[in-house]
Amino acid sequence: MDSRSGSAENMYVPDAVQRAAKILVVGHFAVGKTTLIGTLSEITPLRTEERMTQAGAHIDDLRGAPDKKTTTVALDFGRLTLSDELVLYLFGTPGQQRFVELWEDMARGSLGALLLVDPARLADTFPVIDLVETYGLEYAVAVNSFDQQSQHAEAELREALDLLPDTPVVYCDARDRNSSAQALITLVRHLLAHAA
Repeated sequence: MDSRSGSAENMYVPDAVQRAAKILVVGHFAVGKTTLIGTLSEITPLRTEERMTQAGAHIDDLRGAPDKKTTTVALDFGRLTLSDELVLYLFGTPGQQRFVELWEDMARGSLGALLLVDPARLADTFPVIDLVETYGLEYAVAVNSFDQQSQHAEAELREALDLLPDTPVVYCDARDRNSSAQALITLVRHLLAHAA
């Protein structure tokens, strides 16, 4: 069993922790949000995944993720203690348009968002960027690159996604803890720079 999850000592936040920050992990359907939160969380993550059924076949676009069998229907939740005094709460949003109503509540109180992007499905990212900007969230872009062959140059991604010059872009693999942590660190540094 993973020592980061399930043990009694990791279940509760230490008494010394005085501050908590809420971070959203956002992105389109099947981009790796649940995977990233599971990779980073020090507790067993809360997942609201349900099996995909034939009834949703006309709604859920499986291009780019033909083997996907489950989908998040509400949220993912994980926790990461950064120091003796600070803990991050990670909230993963569902990726389908039919769950957009959840965004308003999830965005409330969030410091910012880590926007996961699939380089093979960049067009699917635009509705998510619109939501992040609608709720006034600062964000960093994490390009979830499972395949090194599909990587685009940062300048191409910036142009394709019409990003502001100060929006950070980082490449990651949501399955890898160090890579996912670097993406989250990039967001935190961006948020600190904007708060200064």
